[in-house]
Amino acid sequence: MTYAIIETGGKQLRVEPGRFYDIELLHVEPDQTIALETVLLVQHNGDVTIGQPFIDGATVEGTVMRHLRGRKVLVYKMKPKKKTRKKRGHRQEITRLMINSISLNGSALALEETATSVEQAATETPVTEVPGVGSDTEVAAEVAAEFAGDPVAEVATEVAESAAQ
Repeated sequence: MTYAIIETGGKQLRVEPGRFYDIELLHVEPDQTIALETVLLVQHNGDVTIGQPFIDGATVEGTVMRHLRGRKVLVYKMKPKKKTRKKRGHRQEITRLMINSISLNGSALALEETATSVEQAATETPVTEVPGVGSDTEVAAEVAAEFAGDPVAEVATEVAESAAQ
């Protein structure tokens, strides 16, 4: 497993390709790619590279998914015995960033798994029947027998049969 520790927005994050993270606001439009070069540590197959403070030549590339606002934080100030009270709220601006790849010295160590390869794997996997579970018609017959005499179930059965035709 490959991961990197980056610094962004005054915070340090452990990031992995193919995952998204909520970070401080980046002034980049959604669906644009950004390269973060403030990489503090890279771990790839047991090899750890540590920067002093940053690793030269290491980049983490990500795609900005969207901008949003965080949860509201209430700030309540009160001075006892003075009838002074202030209640204010704050919502932090956040950028959701999808990590695409981690690179070290120009070579990509880890890339995000593409959606097409996942779809191909899903279509290549054969569908097998689960033992002990019958076909759809058998299950429907069992459900109909269980709710026999219920007027709501009869109407639902009629609707399902008309939709199947």
